[in-house]
Amino acid sequence: MALSTQQKIQIKKLVKELKNYKAPHTEFVSVYIPVGYELVKITQHLAEEQGTASNIKSSSTRKNVQGALEKMIQHLRLYQRTPPNGLAIFAGNIAAGEGKQDFRSWSIEPPIPLNTRIYRCDKFFVTDILEDMMTEHNVYGLVVLDKRDATIALLRGKTIIPLQKTHSEVPGKFKAGGQSAARFSRIREGALKEHFKKVADYMKDQLLPLGTKLKGIIIGGPGITVNDFMNYDYLTGDLKKKIIGTKDLSYTEEFGLQELLDRSEDLLAEEEVTQEKRAMNQFFMQFREHPRKITYGEKETLKALEMNAVDILFLSEALPEEKIMDLSEKAEKGGSTVKVISTETREGQQLKELGGIGAILRFEIE
Repeated sequence: MALSTQQKIQIKKLVKELKNYKAPHTEFVSVYIPVGYELVKITQHLAEEQGTASNIKSSSTRKNVQGALEKMIQHLRLYQRTPPNGLAIFAGNIAAGEGKQDFRSWSIEPPIPLNTRIYRCDKFFVTDILEDMMTEHNVYGLVVLDKRDATIALLRGKTIIPLQKTHSEVPGKFKAGGQSAARFSRIREGALKEHFKKVADYMKDQLLPLGTKLKGIIIGGPGITVNDFMNYDYLTGDLKKKIIGTKDLSYTEEFGLQELLDRSEDLLAEEEVTQEKRAMNQFFMQFREHPRKITYGEKETLKALEMNAVDILFLSEALPEEKIMDLSEKAEKGGSTVKVISTETREGQQLKELGGIGAILRFEIE
């Protein structure tokens, strides 16, 4: 499930705040509670840790750890049960200076199901799990093939996940004794077609069920083989639409997948930029053709949001985080789509020059 802009901003804001604090000793408590885990068991565990903390030699560290645990136990009483996606909770004495006390606690329901249980007492709050949730792990299909083998895999983030291998029955280049060259050529051609058909079927079975999560497919292998494969009619229209590029490779199987990833950085970067440019081009096309169905600038766009007239809200990442959060919250309450646009493209710079805020409207407003 993709994170909404609001969810990303909330996590980013919390992580930024937590990272501002550092304890002199291992006194900050971070707890991640997975989906379905009973809160009473967590509370019992924290109470046991309070008892264990009584053995800490340093009196100030002992008081800070026990105080953080008590603050967390009190905070957990606000919840009757574990939220549907689990819970991340943090507590500690954030007062600067020896002997001072300012115990705080924070909690957030993760935007995606949490499957990891963590209890950590450290000088820092543990935020890496939340930070990872902010990372958009777009999924791409990777296919490497030659005339003998093929491997289908997924690329999630920078992680390659092999899905399926297949081996062909295409005979070698040297024919068996007694076979005519023409007959041997027909056998090779038939086996190659069967191999390509099998690869296309596996691609359809493994990749198309991913639906909109699949951002694209990249195919790699010896240039001639890849061209032959692309020119046969085994690839369905749905698969062809997803293919964003091909690469000439020296290897197949695991080495080939890594080589394909290494050589596809341009395609993957271009894909992200293309999506952003496409969104902004939609805005500028409306600007030209139906200027009364767009707004730009904070004042006019806020007015449109209050009238629930905004279909798509565009926000420049150059805006202050608080403003992005506030506007995206207003937009999502009205069922609007929110797109945060970088300043790395010409279109993104144009949005920034328009005040960093724009919208395509559902209907014209006065």
